[in-house]
Parts: sequence; C-alpha cells; structure tokens
Amino acid sequence: MNFSAALPTFLITLREGVEAALVVGIVLALLKKAKQQRLNPWVYAGVGVGIIVSAFIGFLFTWIVQALSAINPQYSSVVEPLMEGVFSVLAIAMLSWMLIWMTKQARVMKAQVEGAVTDALKQDSYAGWGVFSLVFVAVVREGFETVLFIASQQGLIPSLGAISGIAVAAAIGVLLFQWGVKINIRQFFQVMGVFLVLIVAGLVVTALHKFDEAFTTLALSNRASESLCFYYERFTRIHSCILGPMVWDTSKILPDEQFPGVVLKALFGYRQYLYVVQAVGYVVFLVTVGGLYFRSITGAGSGGAKNQPVAQK
Repeated sequence: MNFSAALPTFLITLREGVEAALVVGIVLALLKKAKQQRLNPWVYAGVGVGIIVSAFIGFLFTWIVQALSAINPQYSSVVEPLMEGVFSVLAIAMLSWMLIWMTKQARVMKAQVEGAVTDALKQDSYAGWGVFSLVFVAVVREGFETVLFIASQQGLIPSLGAISGIAVAAAIGVLLFQWGVKINIRQFFQVMGVFLVLIVAGLVVTALHKFDEAFTTLALSNRASESLCFYYERFTRIHSCILGPMVWDTSKILPDEQFPGVVLKALFGYRQYLYVVQAVGYVVFLVTVGGLYFRSITGAGSGGAKNQPVAQK
C-alpha cells in the first residue's frame, strides 16, 4: 500500500488544523480568564459541527463527480480527471490565498479573536451562539481549504493522512493551552509554509496533468474534439495533448512509482515525464506566489500573535 500519498494531506491538514486549534485555544483561555467556562460546551460544539460540515462538503464534491459521470457514462473517463483538475485549481487558489493573507494577518489574529469573544460576552443570552459562531467559522474555513485539496487527491490513503493531521493538530493544541508547553508557533508556521508552497507548486503540475488526461481522452473518443489537442507528437511513445514537448524523461533514473520518486511525486508533484507547460506553470507559481509568501514572512516581524500564543493554565 502506497502511504506516500498521505504525506501532502497530512502536512496541509496539520497546518490548517493548528490554525484552527489556535483560535479554539485562545477562545478557551479567554473564557477561563473571564470566568465564563459555562460557555466551553459552545466552543466544543462549534468544533464538532465545523468538522462535520467540512466532511459533508468533501462528500458533496465526491457526489458531484459521481453524478456528472453517471449522466453520460460514455464520458466518465473525461469527467473524472476534468473535475479533479478543477478541484486542484480551486485548492491552489484557496491555499495560495491562505498562505499570503494569513501570514499578513498573523499579528492581529489574537486581537481579532479577543474582540469577537468580548463582543459575544456582552450579549448575555446570545453569548453562547456568538462563541459557537466564531469557532464554527474558524474550523469550517480551515476545513474547506483542506477538503478542496483532499478532493483533488482522491482515495482512502489521502483521507487517512488528513485524519492523522487533524489528530496531531489537536494534540498540539492540547500541549499549548492545557499543558502550557512552549512551542515557537511563528517558526512552525514558517516551516510549514515553505512545505506548503512546494506542495501547491506540485499541485499545479498535477492539475495540468489532469487537464491533459481529460482532453486526451475526449479527443480520442470523439473525432470532433481532435482539434483540442493543439500539441501531439505522433512519432513518440509518450506524448501530451496540451502540455507541449517533453522537458525530461527520468523514468529509468527516478521512476515516480517507486521510492523515493513516489514520495517526491506525492509531496512536490514530481513526475518522471515533465512537459513544457507543466515546467512553466511550476516556475511561474514559485516566482509569483512563492515570492509573495517569502516577502510576507520576512516582513511579518516578531510581534505576531502566532509567535506568543496564550497558554494559560
């Protein structure tokens, strides 16, 4: 069984889960400080419902793919890679936004949570719902981004990686806020951010491969669609439909179905057959999104809320 496919979902779920765990931990610490522990069940309810809703979104995406394939079984081999490519693009957009925006918002995250909890406590009879809504939105926001990535991966093993990431993120939350263990959260997010940039860059390569697979299948099954393949080298055994000429063929040196190539493929989108459009997409992503991310962390300073999270006993 290939467990390398679980690594990307584990890392992304861990990163997103710790983000949500920080919000939950800060809320619980503030409620304890205000002697309002009676509202703690609302916090746990927000976490539980948020996880359920995120899982429901994942099942909904899977159902959409199956339903579209069932409408016309003849094109099921086209719909599945096409939808996986679409989900990959959505995941790329959401995760890139999260990387850059959340890094810039790190300094004020704790203050924003404190303000939201204070406002909720002032509303007396609606305080519980206010706390619930705050936690629910935080969990669903992180969960939605994770579900988009998992939907682009498909399969049982990526799901197991996601579950493991949630478990470890919950453990980190307990260490921080229940046991008072000191962890440099800012460095943790910076390191995870670097991994995430590389993972999402690999997802660009994978998304382009899925679109190429869908267009190739459509062109082969329908003569009217042959023109979709604007690039097709008929005299090579391995060719692409829309990805242009091949950049490299490392199938004999580092095959992507054997270790360590399979790990590089799962984590960073490595492929033994790489084409021009994929190479350009990979480089463009690293230069643009990767460059913006590195500029955001170098300008984030040391005063971020994630650098010194509340960890009260």
